[in-house]
Amino acid sequence: MSKKNEPWYLHAGLIVMALVLVYILIQVAVVSPKQHVANEAYWKQESHARMDNLRQAEIIWFKKHEKFTDNIDSLVNLLKTDSTVAHLVNAVDTITNRKLNPFIKLASVDPFISDSGDTIFTWNPDSLFKSPRSFRSYSLKVDTTVTLDSIINRRGKLVKVDTNIVIGTKYLLTCPDEYGTVGDLYSDALRNAASWE
Repeated sequence: MSKKNEPWYLHAGLIVMALVLVYILIQVAVVSPKQHVANEAYWKQESHARMDNLRQAEIIWFKKHEKFTDNIDSLVNLLKTDSTVAHLVNAVDTITNRKLNPFIKLASVDPFISDSGDTIFTWNPDSLFKSPRSFRSYSLKVDTTVTLDSIINRRGKLVKVDTNIVIGTKYLLTCPDEYGTVGDLYSDALRNAASWE
């Protein structure tokens, strides 16, 4: 039996292919999932911060108008233009000497500079429109409550039916990427509660 020598470049090619496959396997099995988990954690944290800032804007809107709004554009305009928001952001507790700013700094955007040249926020309110992962808009809904009241005279005859419609006593803010919700359309106890808290 004779042994035939195979060319060395055939073995070298097979070794190189094996190393490339090992490298690809490490990328797919180890590095890529770690990056995916890190991205997912960032998107979740950033989305929660944006939703929390929208919640604070809804609270300010409710104090000002005595009802909630379902328009994110109105909330962003309130944050940009209202003097009470600027006062609240810059307010300091006199006892503890801490800032009373209820808004969370966002990691992904530049600071907002007002028309007067003052930096009100360390983030841009225009970033509140969309989710950081899919860039789809947040869903904001308010409740509508209809109550009917029947008025009956002494003889038992129906005189009239009063209809009372109340809009905006509760709201629901939903993330399009399913990172959570703020508020509830049915329960007063969950009016400003976030699902992740």
